[in-house]
Amino acid sequence: MEKLDAIFSPESVAVIGASSTPGKVGHDIFANVLRGEYKGTLYPVNPKARSILSVRCYASVTDIPDPVDLAMIILPPKAALKSIEDCIEKGVKGVVIVSAGFKEVGGEGAEIEEQIAGKCRAVGIPLIGPNCLGVINPSSNIRLNASFSTRIPHKGNISFISQSGALCTAVLDFAADRGFGFSKFISIGNKADVEELDLLKYYHKDPETDVIMIYMEELRLRENFVEEVKKITSGDRPTPILVIKSGKTAAGAKAAASHTGSLAGTEAVYNAVFHQAGIIRVDTVDDMFDFAQAFSARRMPAGNRVAIITNAGGPGIIATDMTEISGLTLARFSRETDEALHKHLPPTANFSNPVDVIGDASRDRYENALEAVIKDNGVDGVLMILTPQSMTDAIGTAEAIVNIYKRTKKPITCSFMGVVDVSAGVKHLQEHHVPVYRFPENAARAMGTLHESTRWLKRRILPQYELNFDSLKARKIIDDCLASGKSVLGEHDGAPLLECYGFKPCPMKLAQTAAEAGQIADELGYPLVLKIVSEQILHKSDAGGVRVNLKTRKDVEHGFTEILENAFTYAPEAQIDGILVQKMAPAGEEVILGVNRYPGFGHLIMFGFGGIYVELFKNVVFRLAPLGRNTARRMIRGIKGYEMLTGFRGKPVADIEEIERLLVGLSQLVTDNPEIKELDINPLFVHEKGSGATVADIILTLERE
Repeated sequence: MEKLDAIFSPESVAVIGASSTPGKVGHDIFANVLRGEYKGTLYPVNPKARSILSVRCYASVTDIPDPVDLAMIILPPKAALKSIEDCIEKGVKGVVIVSAGFKEVGGEGAEIEEQIAGKCRAVGIPLIGPNCLGVINPSSNIRLNASFSTRIPHKGNISFISQSGALCTAVLDFAADRGFGFSKFISIGNKADVEELDLLKYYHKDPETDVIMIYMEELRLRENFVEEVKKITSGDRPTPILVIKSGKTAAGAKAAASHTGSLAGTEAVYNAVFHQAGIIRVDTVDDMFDFAQAFSARRMPAGNRVAIITNAGGPGIIATDMTEISGLTLARFSRETDEALHKHLPPTANFSNPVDVIGDASRDRYENALEAVIKDNGVDGVLMILTPQSMTDAIGTAEAIVNIYKRTKKPITCSFMGVVDVSAGVKHLQEHHVPVYRFPENAARAMGTLHESTRWLKRRILPQYELNFDSLKARKIIDDCLASGKSVLGEHDGAPLLECYGFKPCPMKLAQTAAEAGQIADELGYPLVLKIVSEQILHKSDAGGVRVNLKTRKDVEHGFTEILENAFTYAPEAQIDGILVQKMAPAGEEVILGVNRYPGFGHLIMFGFGGIYVELFKNVVFRLAPLGRNTARRMIRGIKGYEMLTGFRGKPVADIEEIERLLVGLSQLVTDNPEIKELDINPLFVHEKGSGATVADIILTLERE
């Protein structure tokens, strides 16, 4: 038996803080459990009441003569703490604290919440809340509505988790309007004990749950969260997870020494977690319901080739546009399909994709067109569009779609446009679990999300690289820097650290005088780069502290003098450690690799096109460390303009595998050395395939956690 069964499927419930006064939370929750026709035994607990809604009341949970599985606590913090002690004495198996006044208000409330959570953990009692709406299980053998909601939803195969109690009531109302059903429904409030991962694991094991929806305000990232969730979204019985995360427009880092730090805000963290775990992020509650409806049908497309069947040209064009935006493509029909369409459709029809069966289409015309395209091996899914015209048979067409839907494994999404005239057809489709939407763009987006999930499930998984790193040497470098108070490392100090993890910096030496710079230049060979080295001048170009493509000793010595003059003008108080004389990197594609440590989540690894482009376009991808070869591979392929690395317009193919190895090495570097706060390698010149990559510029910031 699962611990959370006591929350979702209790055989007995005690409402502690039940009230006889309508309008009070303790009254309404008790009334909702009672009127929801709960199949177990219900006990009101209130020392001042004899009975509530004609049900005998008990002074304390310990006075109840029978075992209690679930305690619903509706009491202020101090009284709730005492009640928890009584629940432990009674042997209660699960607790939901609905009342507020705990961590969300701080002070004593937060302290009491921590005490309550500690007591529950010590004896293994799962705790939901405090400050939550409650729990709902509409299953016919449970019928539990232990919540604020006056309605119990229909039974379905979608389970819901919310941090917001107020949103829950709106979602339940919205679901009722759209004919949605739920398997399990819970509000988790402050998450003093039970968190998203606990519920995700429980829902994944639940045979009545096929899709999980989450409304999330913040995530406390547990160790191995990504790997644990990946098992849910990828395993033998994958369960799709749809998340709407509030605060999407929250500002990122306010100030940072690196490009990575300036780009890595809250959104980068959450997007990285969701991508790596296989969670699908949605923008609106409407989208969440749209996509959940598509997933709940349990039909996944084998590929991205879709056929569109419509009785009106305009909606077909809209669907075509949204299909392409959603990562889908219009299927090309086989000769057999083309012949079947010509056989059954009038000459005025459009036989190519999208198929226009014309406005006067009867049920038979829709049925024959769908029958033809669904059999085509080049079609992975079908989008059906119906607009209500005077001769349109909405219910008949819906019946025809359902008949074919039952005989195929391919997904079909429908758009029955309108409300009143198509309502009977919509209801018939919903009753038979065929996804149906008011507008074609919604149906197309839903199909696109199904394809996105298919890509996740079918993603290529390659063996990990076997890489050897000199972690002991790296550790000594960082310890020495921290001991000396050095917190910012440039190329001269940072290059040896990166070399420990497989990076190849350009040859370099530090010069203190122009003459020494000239001598070093002759030793290294031309062309060369000069760079100012100062902990107070982080962005060298802004200070006029860089000279590139120097081809003679005279150029080097002159450049040395210019850089010093510029540096003193730019930052008169700066301590200048010298001028770095560095061999110019061989030509290659400029990319950036970076790191930013984000509180509570660890290190974010960044990849994008480098040089000035990172500032101009901010075209970067983040993932959370630690990451392996496959995540690195998908990072690189997920960047806009990836084709620049694959031989675009005759350019040489870049050494993409080397970038993968370096991303893995960078991840291991920061995993081994958590004191690294920020790091930019920009640019990293990636050479032709098989020729590796060269580090041209480094900035690294250290800070103890």
